[in-house]
Amino acid sequence: MFFIISKLLVFVISPLVWIVFLLLFSLLSNYPDRKKRSLLWALVLTLFFSNPFLFDECSRLWEIPSTRSEEVKIYDAAIVLGGMSVYDEDLDRVQFFRGVDRLIQTVELYKQGKIKKIIFTGGSGSLLHPEMKEGNYIKRYLLYMGIPEADFFIESESKNTHENALFTKELLEKKNIRGNFLLITSAFHMRRSLGCFNKAGIEVLPYSTDRYSGPRKYEFDHLFIPEPSIIYSWNTLIHEMIGFIAYKIVGYS
Repeated sequence: MFFIISKLLVFVISPLVWIVFLLLFSLLSNYPDRKKRSLLWALVLTLFFSNPFLFDECSRLWEIPSTRSEEVKIYDAAIVLGGMSVYDEDLDRVQFFRGVDRLIQTVELYKQGKIKKIIFTGGSGSLLHPEMKEGNYIKRYLLYMGIPEADFFIESESKNTHENALFTKELLEKKNIRGNFLLITSAFHMRRSLGCFNKAGIEVLPYSTDRYSGPRKYEFDHLFIPEPSIIYSWNTLIHEMIGFIAYKIVGYS
């Protein structure tokens, strides 16, 4: 039930949904004052949620800072969280999204000798296709990258961050994997992830990837020119903030 509710929540909290609702309310309202206020709020929300500078600053406050790879010591294993790909049935191949930076950085650290083993955790995040488990496709990708099967472990049953931590704990105990662990996920997702893994009793150090917040800029276009794609990025950030709070309330982290 929690999994289904979280999927519905993604839609409800979308700034674009709020904006469209206000525009429709203004269009259908028979009261001039309400029509005007709705249009005004739709304009304000559009300008706010499409402003690159405001999003960048809010992301910087939320995200866990990244670490330079040269500052990383040697770890027995890296735990990398899924949510970066989908299987394309027509082409019979994995289609990666922005979050693939998690995997790319993991492979790079492995090649540098910074991590000895890779533990990938991620099943299906789809309500309609629970059989499409991400871990199975990532396994194939890691083999293509030349990483020996003896050097990575796949957990492909988890559907969310809470289960990522619980099922990884089970995997570590089953395989008798011990040592120091690096947790690799997107910077915006790191707060919730750390909470879940600490709750599960797995001591990890964060290695944030896929940052939304870049170097602070005071350029004219960054400060004042709206960027429509930023509205979608807000979905991710707001969803993560609410998810963090919800996990705290239900005791997942």
